[in-house]
Amino acid sequence: MTDLPIRLAVSVALYHEGRFLLVRRGQAPAKGFYAFPGGRVEDGETLETAARRELMEETGLTAGPLTVHSIVDLDSEGAGVTYRLHVHTGPYGAGAPVAGDDAETAEWLSLKDMDELPVTDSTLAVARAIAGKP
Repeated sequence: MTDLPIRLAVSVALYHEGRFLLVRRGQAPAKGFYAFPGGRVEDGETLETAARRELMEETGLTAGPLTVHSIVDLDSEGAGVTYRLHVHTGPYGAGAPVAGDDAETAEWLSLKDMDELPVTDSTLAVARAIAGKP
């Protein structure tokens, strides 16, 4: 861990019928990698409000009640900050995901699918924890 300033970030790990909702990032950080929908917390936002906004912007979906599942610190030397990522979980509502904002794609993927794709390490670790798989 470095002494970079902390910037709050959020993501939403929706798990439904053995699959996770992931987006393929269209911009840095993690461009080209699959991750849970998410991003930075804007000034004045609560973590939950930011998580819901990012989910809607990147996938067009909403979720039921959200809770924080885990907190992960991600150093981003290029951005000069450490993102303190608050990963939220909650029930999936309804509808099909549609990629928006900085997401190239938005789709439901199994852990097996994720093992074969460029997925961020933190996303894969959290997905395995939620699914109860080592």
